[in-house]
Amino acid sequence: MAPTIAPVRTAQQLPRETQVVIIGGGIIGLTAALALSERNIPVVVLEKGRIAGEQSSRNLGWVRKTNRHGHDIPLAQAADRLWAGMAERVGADVGYRQAGIMFLARNDEQMAMHEGWMQSVAGLNLDSRLLSRAEIEQRVPGGREPWAGAIYTGSDGRAEPTLAASAIATAAIAKGAVILEGCAVRGLVKSAGRVSGVLTEAGEVRCSQVLLAGGMWSRRFLGNEGVSLPTLPLICSVLRTAPMQGPTDIAVGAPDFSFRKHINGGFIITQRGALDASLTLDHFLLARQYLPALRTQRSFLRVNVGRDLFTDLALARRWKPGDVTPFERVRVKDPHANPKLNEEALRNLRAAWPVFEQAKVEQAWAGTIDITPDSNPVISGVSKIPGLTVATGFSGHGFGTSPAAGQLAADLLCGTTPIIDPAPYDFARFA
Repeated sequence: MAPTIAPVRTAQQLPRETQVVIIGGGIIGLTAALALSERNIPVVVLEKGRIAGEQSSRNLGWVRKTNRHGHDIPLAQAADRLWAGMAERVGADVGYRQAGIMFLARNDEQMAMHEGWMQSVAGLNLDSRLLSRAEIEQRVPGGREPWAGAIYTGSDGRAEPTLAASAIATAAIAKGAVILEGCAVRGLVKSAGRVSGVLTEAGEVRCSQVLLAGGMWSRRFLGNEGVSLPTLPLICSVLRTAPMQGPTDIAVGAPDFSFRKHINGGFIITQRGALDASLTLDHFLLARQYLPALRTQRSFLRVNVGRDLFTDLALARRWKPGDVTPFERVRVKDPHANPKLNEEALRNLRAAWPVFEQAKVEQAWAGTIDITPDSNPVISGVSKIPGLTVATGFSGHGFGTSPAAGQLAADLLCGTTPIIDPAPYDFARFA
């Protein structure tokens, strides 16, 4: 039986003063708030819509080290350790299961990519290993595709996004954090050249530091502050089946589908080889910075021009303190799932593992991913605005690394020894 998601009792009144304000009540903002509140640092989380209402509740829930850049592995390893202790830390089941993750290869070229990754992370103390077709069948029985091989990391796992976000928020509140929903931050307040507060739709909150964890909205917020953050939106469509008997507890990614077991007994499935790129103005403004990524990843993108372009153009990019902002006009970004991509995913999965012929779709949804040119997040101070730290641009990897990413952001805010070397996530790399 799946655990019940307890409602989070957020605050009703805006505090007028605190030490740290976190803009964004997604999983990164919540893990940072938990880390700060555990250190007895006054923190207020301001969420324009509802906590974990956008990317943080719509992701796949994978917690992985496999196929990450070598310099990103330490953050993922730190996240593993923190996920393992999260249930005890917050006093609730967050759905974390260390059941392993496997990525399949259909041909020798794809297998060579796995081999290349293994070589690139040699010496980083990973338990990843290459599997033969027979070893794949042993771990995920009942398949009928002649796989060339796979890469498998037994210490990878999964957690449940909605369960985790609610439990972490509740734990942070219990330790003194204040979380306010339905309260958009319109801009920063500065004194003597550094942050001294934030201006919200409900008034000003004085503070000495701000953490911007606004996900896909961070670029627009920073743009109004005169800072350019080169992130672009992509949309991932996902489906969940009703409870069913599946072939494995391991999360499995193939070139054109992925699946992982959900805590209720069903499976989370997506078309791993395709994301919707619904063009916006930013796709044109940032095109040059993304050319290297586009050359290698163009086949993954389903580019389209639709109403998202016009919706985006209708939202302001600059505003004054008294103006209604885009964050008030769009409280929760709720993209439509692409039924064609979900149908492809299920069809491809059924061809590979016939047991999924019995799968009944119980729910479908989509989520927006904010990506950076190098697919690494920004977890860093902003030199142009002293007192501002940014944790955003996680490129679809935010949930899995969130406990470590939130703690790293808290470390930077506190000026303490960081949990891992923050150099790969420095904002200045985009200068």
